[in-house]
Formats: sequence, C-alpha cells, structure tokens
Amino acid sequence: MIALLMAYIIFRTPVGLAIRMTGENPHAAEAQGVNPMKVRYGAVIAGSALMGMGGAFLTLSAFNSFFPTMVQGRGWICIALVVFASWRPGRALFGALLFAFFDAFQLRLQTALSGLLPYQLFLMTPYILSIAALAVMARRARVPQALMQPYRRGER
Repeated sequence: MIALLMAYIIFRTPVGLAIRMTGENPHAAEAQGVNPMKVRYGAVIAGSALMGMGGAFLTLSAFNSFFPTMVQGRGWICIALVVFASWRPGRALFGALLFAFFDAFQLRLQTALSGLLPYQLFLMTPYILSIAALAVMARRARVPQALMQPYRRGER
C-alpha cells in the first residue's frame, strides 16, 4: 500500500516532481523556485520515518519481541533493493516480495533438508540471491545524476 502511495506521490504530484527534479539537477530545481536543501532534508526525514515504521513492525508484529540482532542485514538488502529497482517504487515492491519469497523458501528448505546441509547455508540463500540480482541489475540501473553530490547554492 505504501509503495503504491509513494509511486503516486513521486510521479503524479508537484511534490514528487520537486523531489525528482532535485535528485536530477538541484540547480535547475532552484531556478524553478524549489529549495533543494528543504527537499533533500524532507526526503531524508520521510525515508527515515518509513524505516522507523519498518523497525517498529519487526519489533511489534513480526517477532512480538525485541532482540539486538533482529534486523540481520536487512538494511543492506534495502539499499540493494533500491538499486535493483532503479529508484522506482513498483519495482521495489516486486523486489521486496521476491526477497521475502526467497526468505520464506529457505525456511521450507531448512525443514525439508534438515541434517543434510548446515542451516547457515540456507540462511545465506536470500542474501546471495539479492547480491546476484544486484550484480545483474546494477549495470542497467539509471541513478539520479545528483546522487551523493553536495549542493552549494549558487555554485555550478
């Protein structure tokens, strides 16, 4: 649901246009009257809020308890997912469902093949598959041109 809402916001609203324009060319955004620093800070705050909601879901709903290693590298998977999806919410949703499928599948394999292989091999499976998908898709990924570029007002 959130992925569909974000896709609508990013591709169909003036706020989304400002976000995309700031990601591609903050100087052009500034020329159009958009404050790139406010847009960047707002995007970081909104993304952090969504990550906090995901962490709260893990703690309250998925596991119904807290333990220090509950994330288990899922943050890195999210970063790989953004590259895999080429910064598109629909593709990100598909990639997240694909990773969830492989994560659930490795649990089934553990029970079906218990004793034949060490369980650590099964735990590695979703991460290895995500690295493979990232290696394949990263070559074709089109990143925003201003990604990781510092913005200084009035500078070219």
